[in-house]
Amino acid sequence: MADRGASARSLPDDWPAHPDPILALNRMGSFDWDLDTGLYHMDAQAHEVFDFGPGEFDGRPDSLELRIPVAEAHRLDALVAQAMKDGSENYGAYFRIRTRDGSLRWTHTQGYIRRDDTGRPRRIVGIVRDATQELGDVEARREHAAQDEARRRQTNVVQLTTAALAHARTVDDVIDVLKDTQGLTHLGAASIVVGLLEGDRIVLAAEGPQDSFVPGTRVTRVDEPYPMSEAVRSLSPRFVESPEEFAERYPGLWQHIIGLHITSAAYLPLIAQARPIGAVGLLYSDRRGFSPEDRNVLLALGSSIAQSLQRAMLYEQEMDLAAGLQQAMLPRTIPSVPGCDVAVRYRAATLGGALARDIGGDWYDLIPLPGGRVGAVIGDVQGHDTHAAAVMGQLRIVLRAYAAEGHTPATVMARASVFLHELDTDRFATCLYAEADLATGVVQVVRAGHLDPLVRGGDGGCRRVAVEGGLPLGLSAEFGRLAYPVGTLELDPGDTLLLCTDGLVEQPGADLDDGMRVLAELVESGPADVRALADRLIEVAEARRGDDDVALLLLRRRAEDAPRRGGRLQQHVAPGDPEALTEARHMIRAAVRTWGDEERGDEIELVADELITNALMHTEGSAIVTLRVLEGADRRLRVEVEDSSSALPRRREAGEAGVSGRGLFLVEALTDLWGVEARGGGKCVWSEFVVHAPGDR
Repeated sequence: MADRGASARSLPDDWPAHPDPILALNRMGSFDWDLDTGLYHMDAQAHEVFDFGPGEFDGRPDSLELRIPVAEAHRLDALVAQAMKDGSENYGAYFRIRTRDGSLRWTHTQGYIRRDDTGRPRRIVGIVRDATQELGDVEARREHAAQDEARRRQTNVVQLTTAALAHARTVDDVIDVLKDTQGLTHLGAASIVVGLLEGDRIVLAAEGPQDSFVPGTRVTRVDEPYPMSEAVRSLSPRFVESPEEFAERYPGLWQHIIGLHITSAAYLPLIAQARPIGAVGLLYSDRRGFSPEDRNVLLALGSSIAQSLQRAMLYEQEMDLAAGLQQAMLPRTIPSVPGCDVAVRYRAATLGGALARDIGGDWYDLIPLPGGRVGAVIGDVQGHDTHAAAVMGQLRIVLRAYAAEGHTPATVMARASVFLHELDTDRFATCLYAEADLATGVVQVVRAGHLDPLVRGGDGGCRRVAVEGGLPLGLSAEFGRLAYPVGTLELDPGDTLLLCTDGLVEQPGADLDDGMRVLAELVESGPADVRALADRLIEVAEARRGDDDVALLLLRRRAEDAPRRGGRLQQHVAPGDPEALTEARHMIRAAVRTWGDEERGDEIELVADELITNALMHTEGSAIVTLRVLEGADRRLRVEVEDSSSALPRRREAGEAGVSGRGLFLVEALTDLWGVEARGGGKCVWSEFVVHAPGDR
């Protein structure tokens, strides 16, 4: 080390510094270097650190070069010079010294720089100590560092695998993570085998690399002599540390996997909530034996896999229950309605971008109505849970009931809103109800906070039909706004009505109107067949992986077999008004002569008279008589008698002298088809007669 002093200057009064006795107790030596005179004083412990005997060190820094190699001396000089230059108060460094026997050993020094009032360095006081024990042999330190790195990598593998498993929602997802994650490759596993416990059997869920399946192990019993079975039985891992041990302990299994060149294996029980749910086996082809650290890492990995599998199993059980509830709430079948083609589809939400599905409150329904009419319903109850599905099921049933009672579309929607408001729930629902007369193509639409319908024309063009709407179901009743406006549109033969929920339209960050335009473009470019078009739209929704349910109903009006009305006559008959009754009979007779088969005229007139008489005798109100012709596969004349009573007609036994009780038997005997329909607060009794057009006979 260079001489930094000038001997002409005198030493400080407190030079050299007296070391603290505690330094010697800790095998530390001290030094005091006066930079002005260049004198370098070391105490006895410092002499021992530098391996100087008595009188070997003369107090000059240059004499230290006897013990400090040149390269180390240059490095220390540069370190001290930089500390003095940049104003540092201290410095520290590890360096090597050469002992009197020529060997090198590590030493550590710490120096404290004292400056005058101008900031100029005047003196360095510090300590030196033997650092051999602290640092040890360089190779030993490298080996230790390598072991630490290996442990870190293994721990990192467990962390990465656990993080990947956290996103797995189903058992298949968990298996895919175990087979595909790079973490297992980093662990060195050549193959992985996963078995799930079902009763007293272990069912193989993952079978390792291709062409590695062992015959007879797809399903094994827990009591069979396999390592996976042993792990499940004992609830403890089985480590096989060599091929010889594998062949000795499991000869039946070894003979089938000998071609895989397995050198060791670890079979870990999968335990969740203190009970086994399966086992996982890791097979290696490039290692023998397992250190305690290896075993701990693998046990941690097995615990993480077990928790993920249990979570996935519980999720699948819940999904099975939820899906069953969802299917029970939706219509099991869609009825075939003459005059139209119908396609319905439902797609559950994909939550969090995952493949697993959840349930919700979206639904569709198709309701056949009298007179060639049909009701189409699409709706969405707020929420994505079993409660939403349960509310949806109840709402679907009451909507169907109100429509079947013969209420107008606006009344159907208002009553459904009141029902939902009075239900013990905080949910609301959007809904659209469309009642289509397939004979005329006229569609009455009522919208409760739902999307507008779309109509695809026979030429392929698609348009959005703006319909004035009301509040969602439940909210309109709560705020007393139950008057729903009714919109009207027409379906020409070949036109298709499209109703859907917002899951088919809405996309994050996109405007709803833009979504409707995109949907219209998809419909225009889609196939003409309603089933193929429905499949196409659901495929788009699947590819989008939206986080909302999708319900879809397509109704296409056919022309070739749609019932066509040849005419319609109606007469109001008040009780106690003989003239109105006479006029009704004349109307029936004239209609039969004009529209029907005169040979059945007496039968038709007799049945109509019986229905009118029953309505006037057994109810307190008037009767409305309607006659119409339905032309389809068969030409039919339909007689409807509507009254204000909800009491259904019933057969009664007439005595020998009785003058009543035979009416319904007469109706049943003379008509081709008859029935009763609810109409609002009353009912309609109808009869149909197959007739020939005049001149067709």
